[in-house]
Amino acid sequence: MRASVPERVEEGGSAALRDPLRPGGRPLVVDVDEVMVPGSAVPASIAAELSGRFLAVTAAIATAFGSEARSTHVADTSGFDPSRAQFDRDAVTFLLQVLGEGRPVYLCSENCSEPFVSAVAEHLGVFTAWAAAPPGRSTVARNEDLPPVLRQGFDYIGSATVALPDFASRVARPGRSEPAASAPAGVHSWLKLLRVHQYAKNALVLVPLLTAHQFTLGPAATSLLAVIAFSLCASGAYILNDILDIRADRAHPAKRDRPIASGAISAPHAVGAMALALTAAFAIALCISVEFGGVLLGYFALTTSYSLWLKRVAIVDVVVLAALYTVRVIGGAVAINVPMSEWLLAFSLFIFMSLALVKRHIELASQPDGAVLAARGYQVDDKSMIAILAAASGFNAVVIFTLYISSDTVRALYSHPQLLWVCCPILMYWIGRVMLFAQRGLIDDDPVMFALRDRASWVALGAIGVIMLAAI
Repeated sequence: MRASVPERVEEGGSAALRDPLRPGGRPLVVDVDEVMVPGSAVPASIAAELSGRFLAVTAAIATAFGSEARSTHVADTSGFDPSRAQFDRDAVTFLLQVLGEGRPVYLCSENCSEPFVSAVAEHLGVFTAWAAAPPGRSTVARNEDLPPVLRQGFDYIGSATVALPDFASRVARPGRSEPAASAPAGVHSWLKLLRVHQYAKNALVLVPLLTAHQFTLGPAATSLLAVIAFSLCASGAYILNDILDIRADRAHPAKRDRPIASGAISAPHAVGAMALALTAAFAIALCISVEFGGVLLGYFALTTSYSLWLKRVAIVDVVVLAALYTVRVIGGAVAINVPMSEWLLAFSLFIFMSLALVKRHIELASQPDGAVLAARGYQVDDKSMIAILAAASGFNAVVIFTLYISSDTVRALYSHPQLLWVCCPILMYWIGRVMLFAQRGLIDDDPVMFALRDRASWVALGAIGVIMLAAI
């Protein structure tokens, strides 16, 4: 078998954990993947590579498909915190039963580093000893490499690809039809990974089409292609963010169920999906125009910078989120080749700044100890100030809208611009309602997604749409 079978159990594991149990029982050797939910220790090396060397992203992606990625874990797991990983409770219960029978149980790994295996063993506390394969060891271990305690025979639970010596037996723990088998990710997991439910946000690309009154077939078709391009690009960016945010996601009450954080989809598969999504996004963008491709590239660069660094700087993070929403609007104007209205640009920046601040307010409220957002420069005491800034930004957007109604620009587009004043109280009602619901804890995470599910928000949007059509 591979050299991951404990060959230093007497010196490594027994000193760190407990004395070996009575030698009468047949030893059981368990691979670390058997006690962890698949993907639970998502490749920290990929995240570190993407964070520390932005220009080496392609090298990090290639690493995900190398020999190190054959396991659900990786050899380099610096910074791994076992308290935030997910362990298979049934497997741990089974190992406790084996220990109760007087049999020694050893934890091993063919791919993971010693610090990783040691951390898992120390955290669970159910193993007689542990060991990890040294780098560069042959894939098949010689009998003389094994410690004396295993040379008389042992049972092995782990990967079906491991070559066992003649005196060892491969067994499957109860509840598994074959060792280390993993079910393929379902359609729901893939849709969740790609954030298909977030695609509605990219409808902002259509705003310039509506405000410029470009209601012909050609611009409409181009705008729809632009929406698809932004959606695919956003999916790629979301996957990258999930890989980089794995540790924080596992500590978050809602984000821990994301496909990568929960282990439903492995990191190598996720990286492959990211590459396909981005390739398709930029292919569509270049079919529209080179200028639109440049806008989409700028969007991806900004969202990647946000994932790598900017999200850790207080206030800068919400400004970037507001800018990402606004870039969608700019992209819509560039796609159909219409001038970007300065009024629309100013309104977009302030309204989306308000929503980004509401999002941070909700996250602060959901983390009373401030553990997760501490790395982003926020404290729990900042919640009231964030709420004030959110309300100020939202109502500043209403002020900009009133100035737009009074401008010469609106008279060139609308025959009855005075009707647009009715939109102002509707906007004030909606912004105040979102702030009130966020304060009461009635919005789970994202205010934009809340608005898409909220009946009152749809009524307000419909009323504004009817008013604007009547004003034309």
